[in-house]
Amino acid sequence: MELPLVVGVDGSEPSLRAVDWATDEAALRGAPLRLVYASLWERYEGAALAEGVGRPSEQMMADDVVEAAARRAHRRAPEVKVSTDILPDDAASVLLKEAHTATALVVGSRGRGGLAELLLGSVSLTVAGRAACPVIVLRGNQDNQARAGTHRRVVLGVGEGPHATEVTRFAFEEAETRKATLDAVRAWRCPAYESTDHPLLAGEPARLHEQRAAEILDSALSKAAAEHPAVALRRRTAEGSARRVLLDASDDADLLVVGVRRHHGLAGLQLGRVAHTLLHHSACPVAVVPQRG
Repeated sequence: MELPLVVGVDGSEPSLRAVDWATDEAALRGAPLRLVYASLWERYEGAALAEGVGRPSEQMMADDVVEAAARRAHRRAPEVKVSTDILPDDAASVLLKEAHTATALVVGSRGRGGLAELLLGSVSLTVAGRAACPVIVLRGNQDNQARAGTHRRVVLGVGEGPHATEVTRFAFEEAETRKATLDAVRAWRCPAYESTDHPLLAGEPARLHEQRAAEILDSALSKAAAEHPAVALRRRTAEGSARRVLLDASDDADLLVVGVRRHHGLAGLQLGRVAHTLLHHSACPVAVVPQRG
């Protein structure tokens, strides 16, 4: 049985945009779509939820929310199989449980106060930081309209180590599904304390760091590239911090894919600084893929 794409819905504009985007994604993949509503959602978002739907929160009915979302998905892609559920728990707990039987979770970003869309809401950040499956957070498109990918470009931020196979595989599959170019990027920097006085770096202190970045790219991509020969692959090293390099790359991308390590037995958010920055400031949707290690 194929695992579904799961979307958390609450009737707000960001969640409706997530429904639209996930419906398009399910149609591309030929996957089922599952829409879930958490009855305690307001524990996280408070009065902002009521304002988002334009009526008092106490009058919101869970059935209305999920039925409206299902109709919206059906109108957008009638061929997609849609299921719904109303679950009696807070939103983050519901989505984290759903992650164990989902191919991916899709969530909308949510602003706080006057910073709409600039900062993630607590639910989106918690799910991205703890879920057992890939989480796609919809950044960009500040008008709250989901749009089909127009750049035909998926960006992969390349880490290192054997644990990175999951994120690499996910990025290749996304590029193949979208018939997009995969832009695999590895950032590098020359530490300030290194100078040409160092015997191993005389003349070209930066060259060795750039060469090392290229080697990491080759090692990380070789297996997945062989398994997905139809994917147009662009390998690129770039000088600068990973956060800045990837934020710049998000400007003309349809999806930015990064990996985050999940350490068994540790509680709390397991997001590194790079993923955390991208989730708050990327110009396109961000896929956070858990890696064991």
